[in-house]
Amino acid sequence: MRLSFRLSAFYFAQFAHAGIFVAYFPLYLAWRGLGAVEIAWVLALPQLVRIAAPAAWGWLADRTGAQRGVVVFCCAAAVGGFALLPFTTSLAAIAWLVALTSLLSAGALPLVEAITLGSLAGQHGRYGPIRVWGSVGFIATVLAGGAWLDLQPVRTLPFGLVTFAAGALAVALFLPRSASHAQRHAHAPLRRTRPVVAILGAGFCMAAAHGALYVFLTLHLERQGYSGTLIGALWTLGVIAEIVVFLFLPALFRRFSLSGILAASCVCAAIRFLALGWLAGVLVVVVFAQLLHAASFGSFHAASVAVVHRVFPEGAQARGQTLFSGLTYGAGGAAGALAAGWAWQAAGPGFAFSLSALIGLVGLYFAGSLKRAGL
Repeated sequence: MRLSFRLSAFYFAQFAHAGIFVAYFPLYLAWRGLGAVEIAWVLALPQLVRIAAPAAWGWLADRTGAQRGVVVFCCAAAVGGFALLPFTTSLAAIAWLVALTSLLSAGALPLVEAITLGSLAGQHGRYGPIRVWGSVGFIATVLAGGAWLDLQPVRTLPFGLVTFAAGALAVALFLPRSASHAQRHAHAPLRRTRPVVAILGAGFCMAAAHGALYVFLTLHLERQGYSGTLIGALWTLGVIAEIVVFLFLPALFRRFSLSGILAASCVCAAIRFLALGWLAGVLVVVVFAQLLHAASFGSFHAASVAVVHRVFPEGAQARGQTLFSGLTYGAGGAAGALAAGWAWQAAGPGFAFSLSALIGLVGLYFAGSLKRAGL
């Protein structure tokens, strides 16, 4: 079985699981009797855990040279945690289970990012056609999940979560072991060089800039009079745009520098959030803004993981990817959500999305630092 197929299958299963969780887990929590504030608290726990947990798993993987073993453990923890979900009996039990499951499973995805980049022999453009299967899995379960819940009660949702977590676990068993040189460099230090600070800063800014999008886009569009079906289609359009850019990454990486891709992505993010904040009532503008997800997430994410792979030494690859994940999607995502909530309450959606645009533009400064470093 080709390595690219195994990696693609892992991304598919992992993001299929994420699609169910993001789109439908709030419905399950509501069915369990949780109120809006309680649901928000439970859903914030995985983000908070991601601030530090991935880095800890990365340290363990680099220390032991057992990246695959850590990924397998993390996937098994996800299976066990969601399998226990139907047996919880209170808000506290649900919260503790979600927090613990998130803590124990947080290392899987960033470590597979490290394995993937390490297997590409410097051909980072090949990352896109592999990672695209994660986007396909996400779309598949978001679309199929709605149809499933039209036919089955929401109490069956943990079955889907366990199924795809088990799929990721099965694939993880066949991922490659750490490279032979990992042990020789297992104690390589994490140095705070200018490129390291720059890519962490850029990632933090972009993740924080998406705060208003992930927290309020559905509510914002609903208030503009869009139907639920159309809102779902617009979300899907963004992921389709992401898939397209992943497929064209080899050509994109051959033609442009990584810092140039990051800078262009930041500009596109600012345009996207300004359009959503002030012109969301115009459907064609929203369609255009959602197509820019190809840049604000797709090309930015691919270029950033490639930069992380370059700026961290061989023996710190796992720690580098997990540190990036924790500081960006963990700390950045949480900070962006909180900032968006404050801005929305203080001055409304236009201000919230404008703040997101401004934060995205700050990423240009860090992209400039990477350009000066020759990336």
